[in-house]
Amino acid sequence: MTNNPTALTRSELADLLTEAAQNVTAIPAAKYPPPAARSYLHPVLGPLAAGPRVITELNNQFEDFVTAEPRLTTPAGLFALASYASALGWLTESFAELTASVDEICTRVGIPAEPSAPIAATSGGTGRDDEFDFGFSALELESVRNAAEAAGLAPDDYVEVLSQSLLAAARITDACMEISSGLLDDAILLREASDRPRLGNDPGSLPALVRSLLARMEATE
Repeated sequence: MTNNPTALTRSELADLLTEAAQNVTAIPAAKYPPPAARSYLHPVLGPLAAGPRVITELNNQFEDFVTAEPRLTTPAGLFALASYASALGWLTESFAELTASVDEICTRVGIPAEPSAPIAATSGGTGRDDEFDFGFSALELESVRNAAEAAGLAPDDYVEVLSQSLLAAARITDACMEISSGLLDDAILLREASDRPRLGNDPGSLPALVRSLLARMEATE
């Protein structure tokens, strides 16, 4: 990290975006083994532990860009700044959604479980979440029962909160892969042979992450 982004070449700016992409990619791959009583959180604890560090590093670099003296005014520098800002905003939003999902899971397991029927080995799932269709063998059923007992949950409640953890982990993984891909695309643009990234009024002149965010906004309207 440099304290004077205005002195960076296009290639060095591209290196910073590439490094940021690698750091973002590492979030879903992070591991943080849970205690047996919280094994249903296994899919999300790694991203929860790694996310704040990566967000802090991106934020620090972004502040270096914004507060640099003299001000960052080159096309390549502004292009990298826009990419960084988009990555930081998108990742922060996605991490907030992950945290909210984990809060919901923790709230769910804090509610006293009502008596519920055991899971049958031939069951197609819990019936509570159409996004996951679980089919258990006898061995898998025994593992679920053991894990549920260690967590102090009924088996079907355990499967429900585990499925919520898996969904939350899938969402943060998808977001990180999109962010990382956009940063790498922008790094490639900065390394192009031309003296400056493509600038103009056409959509292709914007950083890939900015275009992705605009597309997401249009899709939600």
